[in-house]
Amino acid sequence: MAMAISYSISNPPLTFKTSHLNKQVPNWRLPTIRSGNGSGGMLSMQRRTLRTCFHVCAVTGDQSTSNAFSAKFPSDYTELIMQAKEATESAFKDGKQLLEIEFPTAGLQSVPGDGEGGIEMTGSMLLIREFCDRFVPAEKATRTRIFFPEANEVTFARQSAFEGCSLKLDYLTKPSLFEDFGFTTKVKMADRVQPNDETFLVAYPYFNVNEMLVVEELYKEAVLSTERKLIIFNGELDRIRSGYYPPFFYPKLAELSKTFLPKLETVYYIHNFKGSKGGALFRCYPGPWKVLRKVGGSFICLHEQEEMPSLKEVALDILPSA
Repeated sequence: MAMAISYSISNPPLTFKTSHLNKQVPNWRLPTIRSGNGSGGMLSMQRRTLRTCFHVCAVTGDQSTSNAFSAKFPSDYTELIMQAKEATESAFKDGKQLLEIEFPTAGLQSVPGDGEGGIEMTGSMLLIREFCDRFVPAEKATRTRIFFPEANEVTFARQSAFEGCSLKLDYLTKPSLFEDFGFTTKVKMADRVQPNDETFLVAYPYFNVNEMLVVEELYKEAVLSTERKLIIFNGELDRIRSGYYPPFFYPKLAELSKTFLPKLETVYYIHNFKGSKGGALFRCYPGPWKVLRKVGGSFICLHEQEEMPSLKEVALDILPSA
């Protein structure tokens, strides 16, 4: 039976933005994430019910020697955020400096394109606030800086999900007079960073192709050769990994797949594949990468490995052959 995921906010409906702010959003309560029938939620998304624990069977190497074991998969977004928090803490303890968190926001079994872009960004914003509430200690809030894609998004965040919090909110790009044609004003990242900043979280930097280039600049100028940490949250980096942007037209962006992305530690990841041979690619640090498929009321693990497989490999090789 279908169940609704609700991001519970008490205010009257508003128009979610993509890049322009033209509204006031007063008196928001801090967002909460809950499972239920969806009544009263500002942003409701349908998903299928998932079991928290299930038996899986690894099918790497010799399938005749596969062992069954228990694997953890989130039953809802509250559990997902807790898993992402614990994975990030483990990676920090292991000295990882550049982290990626990626999962669908239109439902735990949704795929890219299932949700409208502006609503997905708003969902990510609410989930980032929930993540920070659990992950960032109160004494470190003023030393944690969240970079949103552009300046208008910061204004929206301050009037909604991040109203009243001590976290530092900032932006990667600034709209220009030619924003409708894809142009933004260059922001020098060294000028945005303060000496007491310890952790940077970059929120969904995929609306404009220049945003990930600015993220790389932030890493080089403010993270590399320091003790600081940088987390990219729902950056849709698979677009760059898969060659979605033709190198001929986007040479700098394509170069990131060779120079910047290999430095990343993907600490939490869910990517779903639809179809009769569908499934999910799942990872929770420090565990291995797993390809899962739902069979009946439970999941089985078709394959696992230490390194991230490409989405093409999962879709064309692992899932069809299982």
